[in-house]
Amino acid sequence: MSPDSRVWLESNLGQSKVTFLFFVGLRFRVNFFLQALSELQEGTFLFFRSFRGLSKRPLYWRETVSQMDLIGFGTLPIALLAGFFIGAVLALQTAGTLRSFGAQNFTGRLVATSLVRELGPVLTSILLAGRAGSGIAAELGSMTVSEQIDAMRALGTDPFRKLVRPRLLALVFMAPVLTVFADVVGALGGLVVSITLLQLPASVYLSSAQDALNFNDIYGSFIKAATFGLIVGIVGCRCGLRTRGGTVGVGQSTTTSVVVSILLILVSDFFLTRLILTLGGNA
Repeated sequence: MSPDSRVWLESNLGQSKVTFLFFVGLRFRVNFFLQALSELQEGTFLFFRSFRGLSKRPLYWRETVSQMDLIGFGTLPIALLAGFFIGAVLALQTAGTLRSFGAQNFTGRLVATSLVRELGPVLTSILLAGRAGSGIAAELGSMTVSEQIDAMRALGTDPFRKLVRPRLLALVFMAPVLTVFADVVGALGGLVVSITLLQLPASVYLSSAQDALNFNDIYGSFIKAATFGLIVGIVGCRCGLRTRGGTVGVGQSTTTSVVVSILLILVSDFFLTRLILTLGGNA
């Protein structure tokens, strides 16, 4: 609070009320920071608890493959549709600007680099957060409020190994796969627009796109997609396992899972991009 604002408030509300409001705001910020720190600690604990004793039986590979099928093939049509139109819109939106500089032949380069470096992994992971992450939070939340998680513990089954680990592995492995499909279909979407609307030869578009990509772009895209998938899985499982309050709590956990996952994806994207550029010698 600036000195001028404090003087104005004290003159209108009184010093005691201003002091009270100041401490209320300070307490709110401290509580928010402590809650965020606590959730980070619980998410880290969830990750290590799930992968502790990875080689010990039971391994629950059947559950992992089932989650891969549910998450991967269930999200694939949405990722393909979104990727196609994202690539088409990129080519359509940038054609005028490139044409004004006489660089319309670089349309393939722009579409390919935009999809592989940023839009592919980020938007695919956001789709996973909306579909798979919310489903995980709702499923585990329903099991928590109906005391099925407690029943598993009573029977000697570790819910972290049986429920959390398969979902985390499925998201970590399927997020890069979905990103590859979205990138390829997005490039095809840009190709269709370039041929039909921009009258750009397919050979020019494809050669430009091929020349633009390098190894750093590809492995950076895989690192981002796997990391984002892990974030979606941890947030979804954490929100589901801490659900309280019956069906209302399940709905709140589902909403929280999607919002927090998207925010963490966007924030972590900046730091991952910086790291990848530094490792690649471009920063």
